[in-house]
Amino acid sequence: MINQWREGNEFILLENGEHYFPRVIQEIQEAKNEILLETFILFDDKVGQALRSALMAAARRGVIVDVTVDGYGSDALTADFISGLTDCGVRFHIFDPYPRIFGMRTNLFRRMHRKIVSIDGLVAFVGGINFSADQLADFGPEAKQDYAIEIRGPLVADIQRFARDALGKTAPSGGRRLRRKLRKQAAPAGDTYGRLVIRDNDKHSKDIERSYRAGIRLARSDIMIANAYFFPGYRLLRDLARAARRGVRVRLILQGQPDILIAQFAASMLYQYLIDAGASVYEYCQRPLHGKVACVDDTWSTIGSSNLDPLSLALNLEANVFIQDRAFTGALRQALEDLLAKDCRPARVSPHSGGRLRRLWVGVVIFHFLRRFPAWAGSLPAHKPELKSFIAADVQSCGEAGHQRTV
Repeated sequence: MINQWREGNEFILLENGEHYFPRVIQEIQEAKNEILLETFILFDDKVGQALRSALMAAARRGVIVDVTVDGYGSDALTADFISGLTDCGVRFHIFDPYPRIFGMRTNLFRRMHRKIVSIDGLVAFVGGINFSADQLADFGPEAKQDYAIEIRGPLVADIQRFARDALGKTAPSGGRRLRRKLRKQAAPAGDTYGRLVIRDNDKHSKDIERSYRAGIRLARSDIMIANAYFFPGYRLLRDLARAARRGVRVRLILQGQPDILIAQFAASMLYQYLIDAGASVYEYCQRPLHGKVACVDDTWSTIGSSNLDPLSLALNLEANVFIQDRAFTGALRQALEDLLAKDCRPARVSPHSGGRLRRLWVGVVIFHFLRRFPAWAGSLPAHKPELKSFIAADVQSCGEAGHQRTV
């Protein structure tokens, strides 16, 4: 079940694609029964091709493989890329596929933004890293800085069940023998507490935000947040300010080399409010920051796909793992401390009172517009997001569709 604390887990921090991709590929190569993979972005580049080859090989040896991508984030995938997978038996799913109109993507909202991999009920991966070459340092100045975790223990079963449930009616039963195998494999692997927290547009629309706020309100000495797109709601922002005012060291690491300029501009509207409360705001300037992680005091931490912005907190489908463990939180904090020491600078704010006043009013207008925009967008008449599946029997129709447009 989601949102339940599970004891007996082991968590390993994975930084950037250099650490993440080899671990995922290795586990896929060793899979015996089932692979469940969800990602916002899957590109047809060297990373996507390596993943595709590993998944095809797993399907050929009889592993049940389900891959789900987002129709907005992965809309450039061709039918040839997909049919190569389905020819081998991979079950390929697209969340909310929608054609481009005049070259523009139209499914802007309700994106499937999760990044989850579950293998055999033994190991799972959760984080913010997409399957694309821009998550590797050799991509160049636009390579992203990001994080994920490798998970073993009882929490893996929760992640597996959630990923299966997300497939709905298309989820394979696997037969009694497979179900017995998978039930027996969620053995304790450590002594760490963890829970999977998701955000959807139904019963769990506020769960990730509430979990963040609970951690911030309980903080006694230190809060450290690294987030790519930072524009939270007023309650979370107020909790951060109150923590700083009561003497908690609050440090935010945000984008200094943005991949989306408006995102950095929006975040900068909040700098003065936070700094006036006593928080420290830094900008990571080595390359675009794509991480979504946080540490509170010595034992509380989180890694996942959720930004602290209106899209992630009010529209997108997201998944974070929250952890209670001194060793893991210490490892994550040390990684962020290293980032802060080497490649960050204090955020710059205008020293002029007149400029600050105008900036404040602009910030208020932008803040309230962006914070309410998801609710307005969600209330407009819209189709219900669907999951379109391609399995072996549909290979030919998939190819025919691909000749008409990319999917």
